[in-house]
Amino acid sequence: MNVVPFVHEGLGNSSYLVELPGREALIVDPDRSVDRYLRAAEDRGLRVTAAVETHLHADFVSGAHELGARGVARVLVPEGAHAGFAHVAVAPGERIAVGGAECESIASPGHTPEHLAYALRTPQGPPLLFSGGSLIVGGAARTDLIAPDQTAALTRQQHHTVRHAFASLPDETVLYPTHGGGSFCSVGSGDDRISTLGHERATNPVLGIADPDEFADWFISTFLAVPAYFGRMRPINQAGARLRAQITEPAALSPAAFAAARDRGALVVDVRPVAAYMAEHI
Repeated sequence: MNVVPFVHEGLGNSSYLVELPGREALIVDPDRSVDRYLRAAEDRGLRVTAAVETHLHADFVSGAHELGARGVARVLVPEGAHAGFAHVAVAPGERIAVGGAECESIASPGHTPEHLAYALRTPQGPPLLFSGGSLIVGGAARTDLIAPDQTAALTRQQHHTVRHAFASLPDETVLYPTHGGGSFCSVGSGDDRISTLGHERATNPVLGIADPDEFADWFISTFLAVPAYFGRMRPINQAGARLRAQITEPAALSPAAFAAARDRGALVVDVRPVAAYMAEHI
């Protein structure tokens, strides 16, 4: 299976377009810029028939709702997410046929309570593990983004996940995480974005701590500060963000109206190219 990564350097995240047998394609953890996935599939002569979410994201607006509205047949979301848009609720341990591949959902709570990883298999080649934030290169995703009173329990679940959830998968399994280096969601030192389970089993520090108490004390000590918007993003993705077609262009403001809005505390966001901004800006 050919996998095309889409890396958002600013967020430190990856999403994926997976070429399946039968000229079908699967999208994993899409962000809201869905046109690039659909265009990449079309350029390769593929038809996108499914999109999967590993968890409710706190750091970006998901494109799952948008893809469903654009005609992607199945949008697969963990059943524990209780998503408010049209989707197929996936339970842990399901084996779902996608194209000519089998997609197994694996319970992997810790980063979030509802988290699922997906092992994708075909008769040829090693399994592909789309791990979301349950296991990343050189680490695992943080467990404190839901609520302070859930962090301790989620941290212990994360310890169980990294040590046991993927034990049946062989070392040659290719690891495709969503979070990676530079992500506020991740905890780890790996600069690479793709790995194998064998490499992580030999080198990843989160897999080297057997005692859950020791892991919990160490893991939460590695968390950095987190952007304030993370607390607002998860409910947006749970409900399903507004579709792009429903967002109207903002009305133009006269200079006087612009100045008045600014004086009232409005935030000015200049989205022009860097060169234009450097030449002249407010």
